[in-house]
Amino acid sequence: MDTRAKREAAIEDLATFDGVVVAFSGGVDSSVVAALAYEALGDDAVACTARSETLPAAELDDATRVAEEIGVRHEVVSFSELDSEAFVANGEDRCYHCRSMRLGRMFDTARELGIDVVCDGTNASDPGEGHRPGLRAVEELDAYSPLLEHGITKEEVREIARDYGLSVADKPSMACLSSRIPTGLEVTEERLTRVEVAETLLRTWGFEQFRVRDHDGLARIEVGEDELERALDPEFAAAAREHLTDAGFDHVTLDLEGYRTGSVSPADDEPAADVLDADYPSGG
Repeated sequence: MDTRAKREAAIEDLATFDGVVVAFSGGVDSSVVAALAYEALGDDAVACTARSETLPAAELDDATRVAEEIGVRHEVVSFSELDSEAFVANGEDRCYHCRSMRLGRMFDTARELGIDVVCDGTNASDPGEGHRPGLRAVEELDAYSPLLEHGITKEEVREIARDYGLSVADKPSMACLSSRIPTGLEVTEERLTRVEVAETLLRTWGFEQFRVRDHDGLARIEVGEDELERALDPEFAAAAREHLTDAGFDHVTLDLEGYRTGSVSPADDEPAADVLDADYPSGG
């Protein structure tokens, strides 16, 4: 079955529901699900973004903007992963606890709206992506994953996003901020805040593929291979050291191996991030 046929099958499937709430991060996976749901159900489709300490403010802004592109109703709710001792402990199942709470908030919202179905952005490429504890939460809560159900891979998701004219069609996966903290080191609001400040600076300075890992006060900057030369510029080094120290880091380093997913998490679990992307991708 080609991509267009899969897309039409997903729309037909979604149209059988009275309404759906889409767990919406503004990443490409959840954006395509929202677009499919809106085409199938119109105003009976609701995109819902859960605001928390692990969601960068820039990602919430993106989600709001993309919801407007689609035309879908957009609800923003709040919760805190830091209320969970299991999440704060930052073990190998951190993403499971995060995904359970985030999706749980979606189901609460769906009940408030009189809607029975919650959709997430898990695609057909995700189950083969390594350590993915967040997928267990999707199964346990019985969220509906139309991309997975209809065999739509990540590459096909981007193709569909381009067909819809979505600005996030080529957006890199973005994991939640807790993925910047090495497994076993407690997740705290202080650590999340300084990581967000540091990554906002890198984005402002024009970097596109990057992470700032927080090793208990030591900032380890990862940038994409094609941006590494610019990061080695002495002026950038001086600016990064000054601004990241001001943000609360004790030391600032540049990882010469460059950007790579899951470098502080078990078995490369970042691609689960697009819940949000699953965006808000799960891992690091």
